[in-house]
Amino acid sequence: MINISEIFELNEKAREDAQSFPRHRQLYSLIVSETGRHFIGIVGPRGVGKTVILKQINNFDPDAFYLSADTLEETDLFQIARMISEQYKIKTLLIDEIHFCKTYERDLKKIFDFLDLRVIFTSSVSLALFESAYDLSRRIRLRFLYPFSFREYLLFAKQIDIHALTINDILENRWSVDHMRFEYLFNDYLQGHLFPFSLEEPDCKPLLSNILSKVIYKDIPLVYNLRFDDIGKIGKMLAFIGKSAVDGINYSSISRNVGITKYKAELFVKLLSKAFILNPVFPKGTNVLKEPKVLMYLPFRLLYQGWPHCVGAIREDFFAEVMKMNNYQFHYLKTTRGSKTPDFLVEYKKGSIVIEIGGKGKGKKQFKGIKAKTKLIFSHGIDVKGTRKPLSLLGFLD
Repeated sequence: MINISEIFELNEKAREDAQSFPRHRQLYSLIVSETGRHFIGIVGPRGVGKTVILKQINNFDPDAFYLSADTLEETDLFQIARMISEQYKIKTLLIDEIHFCKTYERDLKKIFDFLDLRVIFTSSVSLALFESAYDLSRRIRLRFLYPFSFREYLLFAKQIDIHALTINDILENRWSVDHMRFEYLFNDYLQGHLFPFSLEEPDCKPLLSNILSKVIYKDIPLVYNLRFDDIGKIGKMLAFIGKSAVDGINYSSISRNVGITKYKAELFVKLLSKAFILNPVFPKGTNVLKEPKVLMYLPFRLLYQGWPHCVGAIREDFFAEVMKMNNYQFHYLKTTRGSKTPDFLVEYKKGSIVIEIGGKGKGKKQFKGIKAKTKLIFSHGIDVKGTRKPLSLLGFLD
């Protein structure tokens, strides 16, 4: 039974909430200007601001209507959509955390096929969308919302607006003094201030811990049928990864140290990568073991180690997250025998870049034996001697 008054009350509450968020993420402008018959799925981590974007769209568009899927319980989503479309002439349906609707795939297909209604929805578990039993590919365009870039953090937290950079700008030293002036805030950013909630909550760890618990105990079981003891193994696996150095963390080492099969190690990493907790990076090289180097999304590693002990790993987490956010093709480097090489290889329009991530001690010796036209070291600080570039510059990529 559909409670009409309740869903209309929640819709009005969403419009009121939007007044508290006058500033827009870049994705908001992209979505409101987008045209076409397709539905839009906003996918990203919990706490990143997906709900805020839906509420802002609801406030902007008088023909839109907001629904929170976790309040619908067993209600038929298609029937609600048909009612508000036919009886109330709503043109855009906004559905928050759609994976809480058990039949959302079927209902989205029916809405697309039978109603004159556009749908914009969010989900914190992209696995639910990529592995749909229904063919939603031609009906849905996914848009990813990640945490703040360093540039966005400066804009939202400090009202400092600095223009974006391209990878070529960084290669050719085309940045301004403003890009370096606020480097002293970079460590704060890496330690949790890349989430919108950090604007009001300086200590992010309790909220991050809560997000992680919801992912493990609520989100993942919604989209994959796991045994109860598997949930505990996922927690144990995360603790192992979070407390370890980044080199050598792959399916095989996870299997050995957590006491699970390699198949389950791969499955758990896949589930957590689609929930934006783990970030596997696959290797580049000949005759290498094709297992990924398993990194974490920022700043979840800090739930397992203090900043001084894991800052090196955090740097690599940051780099991989920036590459993912900006859709760069990248790999970690590994020789035939697994000996030490520079960290990453990035593919871009003008060729490839071999990259080492590290502190002030890294130098040319890191590239010994590596044949590549472009070699860079990204490190903390504002040192730009030789091949060295400030790591924080990557936070201005757009």
